[in-house]
Amino acid sequence: MRRVAFVGLGRIAGMQVAVVTVGDELLAGDTVNTNASWLCERLTDRGVSVRRVTTLPDVVADIARVVNEYRAEYDAVVVTGGVGPTHDDVTMAGVAAAVGRDLEPHAGAREWLTGEGGYAAGDLADGTADLPAGARMIPNDAGVAPGAVVEGIYVFPGVPGEMKAMFERVDDEFSGTETYTAAVDVDEPESELIDRLSAVRERFDVTVGSYPGESVRVKFTGTDESTVEDARRWLGARVDVVPGESDGAVDDVAE
Repeated sequence: MRRVAFVGLGRIAGMQVAVVTVGDELLAGDTVNTNASWLCERLTDRGVSVRRVTTLPDVVADIARVVNEYRAEYDAVVVTGGVGPTHDDVTMAGVAAAVGRDLEPHAGAREWLTGEGGYAAGDLADGTADLPAGARMIPNDAGVAPGAVVEGIYVFPGVPGEMKAMFERVDDEFSGTETYTAAVDVDEPESELIDRLSAVRERFDVTVGSYPGESVRVKFTGTDESTVEDARRWLGARVDVVPGESDGAVDDVAE
């Protein structure tokens, strides 16, 4: 008997989205871009296919150009970072330029901040409630600066706690086709798996990805749950798997 480690099944494909993270500190390596990985994981879990992840500097023209390109190509664009009233918070201006709108005070954002948010109007820095004209405001439950939705572009702050709380308010707007994924952790060099990977692709209607590291994680994706599981079992019976490794249940597969 051979023990096979695998990842549980879950939804991973559907509407197509681009993720844009903004910040000079990300490009300089001063800050680890955890927002991108968190958003990709959450979007994938909701059945969304993330097609691009791009990091941009705090430059209005760069933000406008890339966001404008992505909104024409994908179902939605998620932008995080550079939101607020300080000198380097230029993301809202870049998004406004991308959609050809003015950046202007948003009455609803100001009302929420001085009501639900509990801030005194005099304590709000100039520009805190400025959003692209006609945008829908997303309240910031964990901070001050609001987010926005305009023409399929979702704009969140870069502070991870604020971004996550804001995403929870709109996550039901992201969905896709239910597909399934499973994986095998293989204790063999990737180059030695080529024939078996080709064989499993020919035998089963699944997509196959292999990701080398300390071991090689072979990942199967498809729209039929039983087919994905059959592909996992078939390969698992024909490779050396990592002993004792499991991200979910562990099955016994006959030699």
